[in-house]
Amino acid sequence: MTKIRAAIVGYGNIGKYTLEAIEASKDMECVGIVRRNGAENKPAELADYPVVKDIKELKDVQVAILATPTRKVEEYAKQCLALGINTVDSFDIHTQIVDLRRSLDEVAKANNAVSVISAGWDPGSDSIVRTLIESLAPKGISYTNFGPGRSMGHSVCVRSKEGVKDALSMTIPTGEGVHRRMVYVELEEGADLAEVTKAIKADPYFASDETHVFQVESVDALNDVGHGVNRVRKGVSGKTHNQMFEFNMKINNPALTAQVLVNVARASLKQQPGAYTMIEIPVIDMLCGDKEELIRHLV
Repeated sequence: MTKIRAAIVGYGNIGKYTLEAIEASKDMECVGIVRRNGAENKPAELADYPVVKDIKELKDVQVAILATPTRKVEEYAKQCLALGINTVDSFDIHTQIVDLRRSLDEVAKANNAVSVISAGWDPGSDSIVRTLIESLAPKGISYTNFGPGRSMGHSVCVRSKEGVKDALSMTIPTGEGVHRRMVYVELEEGADLAEVTKAIKADPYFASDETHVFQVESVDALNDVGHGVNRVRKGVSGKTHNQMFEFNMKINNPALTAQVLVNVARASLKQQPGAYTMIEIPVIDMLCGDKEELIRHLV
């Protein structure tokens, strides 16, 4: 079997789990890691892999898995797509997804490449569930309750604020799709909690939710990467009322995000040039194996 040649861009939590998911995949291999500091302080687990500062230093990359902060996705995706390399990412600012898709679609088509955006678990795999249950009850109301658990995107956002040394943002569901953000910050010496709190609450990640910010001595002492989701739709099938659908999961957040990214990296090689979200891609394209065997097993 000729394996898919994937590079990982970024090596934080998601990058580490992405490498594990690639190593566990029969049809994929990691051809290198792109890190801001290159091979400087190279972790022991990367001893067998090239570690570089620029993806141009790697050979014959077919797809780049972007394990970067959300707000860096567009920049890195455009760099890779310009080289004719497919990209997948877990961009998670829901209100900006359509704009990102439009922006990367133009670059991808111009370079005969594919970009799959917002390929985490929400947005991402949960978006597929959301689409399915809405099709089953076209008229109705849906509620998505996240957590309780750590939001990686929100935590990264807080860590980017001036004066913040480390941060943990917990998502607490209060019911009917409404959430509370509980933010725990470890501050740099001299930082003012009131100013940090103001900056956090003004950010689009937090502006629409009830947000509480607490200073702690150690974020690491609180940290847990667990998360979850409960999705409910109550609606109408045809003219029949009271159709009820519910989906639940409890997860290791970065591990599931990484698995979705690897699945979608595989699927990217089966699409025509352009930018896609996960609901636009056949689910079967995300699986390893012969299509007819998969149909026989799953249908």
